[in-house]
Formats: sequence, C-alpha cells, structure tokens
Amino acid sequence: MTEQDAGRRLAAAVRAGDAEAVRTLLEAGADPGRAELLCTAARHWYGAGAEEELRRRTGATGPAQWSSAEEEWCDVGQVSLGGATVRAGHGAVLTKLERALRIPTPVEELVARAVRHPDVCHVDWSASCLWLVQRRDRQTWSAVVAFRHHPSPDHRRFVVDYLRSGDRDLSISLGVNPYQEEEADLFKAWALEETDGGVLAAVLDAVSDDGYDESLGLRHAGHPDPRVRREVPYLFDAPLSPEATATLIALARDTDPEVRAAAGGRLGRERDAGPEVRAVVLGLVRDPEHGVRATAAAALAAGDDRTPEAAEALVVLLAEEDQELRLEGAYGLALRDDPRTREAYERVGPLGPQHEHDHRRSGRWRNL
Repeated sequence: MTEQDAGRRLAAAVRAGDAEAVRTLLEAGADPGRAELLCTAARHWYGAGAEEELRRRTGATGPAQWSSAEEEWCDVGQVSLGGATVRAGHGAVLTKLERALRIPTPVEELVARAVRHPDVCHVDWSASCLWLVQRRDRQTWSAVVAFRHHPSPDHRRFVVDYLRSGDRDLSISLGVNPYQEEEADLFKAWALEETDGGVLAAVLDAVSDDGYDESLGLRHAGHPDPRVRREVPYLFDAPLSPEATATLIALARDTDPEVRAAAGGRLGRERDAGPEVRAVVLGLVRDPEHGVRATAAAALAAGDDRTPEAAEALVVLLAEEDQELRLEGAYGLALRDDPRTREAYERVGPLGPQHEHDHRRSGRWRNL
C-alpha cells in the first residue's frame, strides 16, 4: 500500500466512524499528514451525530436503519441511510487520532466523550479510558478520580472502570501499580457513601478484587438493589465468622437468583462447614433456577462435604439435561471415590473439544 493509498484509507475510515480501521492504519504506519483536517472531520461527525450528518450528506428523508457492530471487543452503533453506512464511533476515532498526534486532550473532554454513550463496552468509552490509563501521570489520575464526586452516576462509573483498567494495565506493563494502596483505600471509603446501586456494585467488586472486607459485606447485605447484594458474598474471607455465615444463609434465600448463586458458591467453598451450611448448599443444588444449581453444584463437587446426602445430591445431577451439570455430578463422585463414578461418566456422555483441557475429565480415570 502506497503512502497515498494509506492516507486515503485513513480519511475514509475517519468519515466512516470506524475506530478499529483507524487504529490498524495508524499502527501500520499510515501518516496522518493532514492531521488537522482529519481531526476536524472526526470532530464534526462526532458533534453532529452519525445519523444527522449522514442524512445531511445523502439528502435522504426516510427512516434510518440502525444495527450493532462489534469492534475491538467493543460495541458500536451502525447506521444505514440513503445507500450509505457509517458507524457511530467518531468519538473513539477522534480520541485515537489525538492520541497518535500527541494532542493533550483535557481529561474533562475525554470523560465527556466516554459518558455520552454510558456503556463500558462502547468504543467511545473504551478509547477514552485506555488513553487516560496510559497517560499514567499523577495529574491525570487525580483529575479522573475527582469525578467520583460528580452528580452523574455515569461519570462515577467511569472512574471505577478507569481505576480497574489502570490497575490491570500498570500491573502488566510495570509489574506494579504505584497507586494500588491508595486506590484500595479510596474504594473502601467510596463504598460507604455511594448512593447509586450500579456504581456501588462496581465499587464493591473492586474492593473484593483487592481482598476482603467483612464490615462492608455486612453493611450492604440488605441493600435494596440486587446488584449490590450479589457482590456481598465475595467480601467474606475464610473461615467465615458467625455473622458472615448467617448473612450468607439469608442471602441463599434471596428472591434474586444471582444473589442465591453467589451466596451458595461461597458457602460451598467453606471448609469444615456445619450441618446448617451443608443443608443450604444441598438445597441450592435443587434450586429451580439453572444458574443457581450450576454454581452450587460446582461448589459441592469440589467441596469437602463427604456425607451420604452430598453423594446422593451429586447422583441426582446425573439426570440433568445440561451436560455441564451431569459432569459436575460425575466429577464430585470421582473426588469421593464413589463406586458409581464409572457409570456416572457414562451418563455424562461424550465430551466435545471445549472440554479438551477440562480438569473434570480426569475423574473418569481415578482409582481404575
């Protein structure tokens, strides 16, 4: 590809709102020689909106056809009108151009681009977050973190995503995140004051990534938002305290199936659990919701409950329509050296290529 061809393709990708193509061309060495014109074009499309600008250019008056496209593991809207199609990723395109050209876009502007489409999977959100993370200087970090006090939950959710993305990126590239301890304290303090359920759930998830905090778990166990209650079980360390055990037993009876699953999974991992905890886990293996049964079954199979009741619950799983549940039952029996193991694996049936490296396959050959 000649330099001229690369330049034309880059300009076309900018107009089309195709952030993935823009990134690929820039990484391949395409020279954004008309950098100012490209940024102006991207900024114009972004400001006008993909559908509105496409309508202006084509003169079409009919309804636009919107669909979703996948781009760089993210989502972006795609609009067709008047025989032309563009993607609504001009915010990401502009961000990538500015990044490539070392244009010091203000933090406030990048955050605004992200939350225009308040979805962590949207290309505009992802592009802003990635560039801010890779700046890595203290001034940027402080400016983004200040948005945790913003009245909009979308802005606060962006801060969570930025901090967690930064932790992953810095740990991979530098081996250490210089802000890790400060961020851990920040998340714990934030969890005491956050009012939006979705943001609070993300904050608690971040806390549990760094460790445990029983006090936060107990504090939020009765939160009205199930997204928050789903995070509570991951805040309890082993061995469980009596308060944490009682809380998890109550959550195992929650009306939300994902809450029940999280509670059951945590209870099932507890070593030397008492009869009440074992009974709760066995009850969840028979839950009417498939996801709850699956989580409880996995915990029961790998757990240390060696009672006859546990073995019978594993045998019952062999009648499940879902092969994954049958496999959990067979694997759990194998770990218990149950004489019904060979028959159990026969009932599991042939395992496909997705199970090639599945550790549960090994149970078939135990004690042969």
